[in-house]
Amino acid sequence: MAFFFFQALIIASIVVVVLLDVSSRRRRGAGHSGGPEQKKLTLPPGSMGLPYVGETLQLYSQNPNVFFSSRLKSYGEIFKTNLLGCPCVMLASAEAARMVLVTQAHLFKPTYPPSKERLIGPCALFFHQGGYHLRLRRLVKGALGPDALRSLVPDVEAAVASTLAAWDGRVASTFHAMKRLSFDVGVATVFGDRLDGRRKEELKRNYSAVERGYNSFPNPLPGSRYNNAIKARKRLRAILGDILAERRAQGDLGGDLLGDLMRSRDDGGAALSDDQIADNVIGVLFAAQDTTASVLTWILKYLTDNPKLLEAVKAEQMAVYKANEGGKRPLTWTQTRSMAVTHRVILESLRMASIISFTFREAVADVEYKGFLIPKGWKVMPLFRNIHHSPEYFQDPQKFDPSRFKVAPRAGTFLPFGSGVHACPGNELAKLEMLVLVHRLVTAYRWEVVGSSDEVAYSPFPVPRHGLRARLWRQEAAGVVHAAAAAASCA
Repeated sequence: MAFFFFQALIIASIVVVVLLDVSSRRRRGAGHSGGPEQKKLTLPPGSMGLPYVGETLQLYSQNPNVFFSSRLKSYGEIFKTNLLGCPCVMLASAEAARMVLVTQAHLFKPTYPPSKERLIGPCALFFHQGGYHLRLRRLVKGALGPDALRSLVPDVEAAVASTLAAWDGRVASTFHAMKRLSFDVGVATVFGDRLDGRRKEELKRNYSAVERGYNSFPNPLPGSRYNNAIKARKRLRAILGDILAERRAQGDLGGDLLGDLMRSRDDGGAALSDDQIADNVIGVLFAAQDTTASVLTWILKYLTDNPKLLEAVKAEQMAVYKANEGGKRPLTWTQTRSMAVTHRVILESLRMASIISFTFREAVADVEYKGFLIPKGWKVMPLFRNIHHSPEYFQDPQKFDPSRFKVAPRAGTFLPFGSGVHACPGNELAKLEMLVLVHRLVTAYRWEVVGSSDEVAYSPFPVPRHGLRARLWRQEAAGVVHAAAAAASCA
């Protein structure tokens, strides 16, 4: 009964948001000019659904993959729809994704619902284009590049060890454990080792409240998740303001990402404001958590489902473990670069799970594509999942087969971190986290999945239902079965 009440509440919230959004759009006069050249073009095929609501209810009431695949079958690789009051054009080919994200990126701006932008902060780099975006992107990418990550490996390894130790001997949600890990890695990346336990707990508590509101409908009524998130966001800003003031008072800005943000100057010598710094810190924490945690959860599931592949990964990781004197010496950046079998497992997990199923852009001008009109102001959504699961680009795409990545995929067909100037600048950090987690997991622990792992939940990213509940326990390294032959045959 509670479930159906919750579903009804969701649908009612969607309708309210849509009506408010459509009303706002009509007041602003959104639309395209409809000149003579435009009249020669037609909109893509598709359905705009019900008045105001569009096809929002169909998308939110089923697996989104079913929604998109049924329309691809009916209309082809470019089609129109209406979601949350926004007219949209969906694009399901690698060529179209490259057009939107790379070759004609200046015609499509990043776009997010205002409610989500408010929670992260309007100055976060991924809400912007142009000089400000490029400046912040270079800064963040530099802080998360190979040189910086070399020194971060011990912090990632410590976070992995702490997460698995807390899980040892009990049944827990893999996804929740991986969220804890990703948050700890994000904190280490932003603040280094200069955050005390009390501050870290304050950050985590308020960040969690913001995250819950981010993934809910923007109901401003007191007591709602969104309203609580707005309050928590204000507290987060205050906490970050105190940290900034303390660093300035100490005269030591630090060698971490926060220090880099505080030292940054534009061409005119102007520093970032505290609001700009806070928005980008929160943005990095958001980008670092749920997506990475979801992929880590799927990696564990895929390894569980493929025992021979698991033995191949164990064999590779045990060789590294032995080289480090049975784990007495820490992992190095160079060693993580040599984990070829594990790296292919990660790439195939990214392809199969396709955590980011699509991305949002908005046409800043009328655009013609393959004889169709994409009007100015319409949302444009390249469908990454459909590209990753297309037999045109990947043979037998529903099969989990890491060996396919022995050969690099065709350019523009593998987009787990996006593409172009708005591609995720933290992709190497995410892969480092995955490599270190797998190393520690298979050399020091055993696990078993509890209950069914075949159903998928969307919250909002796809994860096995109930977060893949699993029991974890520590093992002696001597008990690990060596399987060098399996490494050659399975990966």
